[in-house]
Amino acid sequence: MTQGDVPKIVVIFPTKNEEATIEHVIRTAKKSHYDPGVIVIDAYSSDRTVIIAHDIGARVIEQGNRMFPAKGIAMKKGIKEAISSNASIALFLDADIKNLTPEWIDKLIDGCINCDMVRGYYQRHSRDAPVTKLIAKPMISAFFPELSHFEQPLSGEVCARTEVWKRLLKQNPPDGWGIDVWFLIEAAMAGYQIKEIFLGTKEHTSFEDYREDVGKLAKMAEQVEFTIIKEAIKYGRIDLHKDVKT
Repeated sequence: MTQGDVPKIVVIFPTKNEEATIEHVIRTAKKSHYDPGVIVIDAYSSDRTVIIAHDIGARVIEQGNRMFPAKGIAMKKGIKEAISSNASIALFLDADIKNLTPEWIDKLIDGCINCDMVRGYYQRHSRDAPVTKLIAKPMISAFFPELSHFEQPLSGEVCARTEVWKRLLKQNPPDGWGIDVWFLIEAAMAGYQIKEIFLGTKEHTSFEDYREDVGKLAKMAEQVEFTIIKEAIKYGRIDLHKDVKT
């Protein structure tokens, strides 16, 4: 894609009971100067998420599997929808962001014009992102040290050219919370150009759910940990654990 091309963009929100923020994030996405299509991949929300998304013009699709947590399933479904809609770039965003701005979206898409994958990173509350800090980053540093400079390996704000997503989809991505770090590792191992863009401060409702009890993130931590271990085995990196001081 060249700088002069006008790309067709889709913004994809995986959702599960996000009625408090879904209107804000969809309306914000629609304000991007790229005029993106908006797709919501819903994990059978029991609140008004789907109704609200429909009412403000998003295309809403059930993820197709009642397993939860299943972010990987939702993202894979979103990629397939982006491919079928002939989008040239697909951007995934978390649906619980309280301070999402059109500038976030424009920055991520701008960065993807001449890059394979762009990932957002941000300043967060000191008690936020425990799985990133305690699991993802230490394990990436051990097994994939060339990726240790990425600030947010679990970022939910990820933009890539559809041909990149299409190739990664063929590599059997995980169904759960491991999907974000899996996309990072697989894209890097495939030789794609990946960069991070600073988006400012992130405020999201999920932090309010676990800030007093990080034990609620146990399943996420488990899935991220074993995703990285499986990737280390796949790429012959597992013996690097011997270099970790215990």
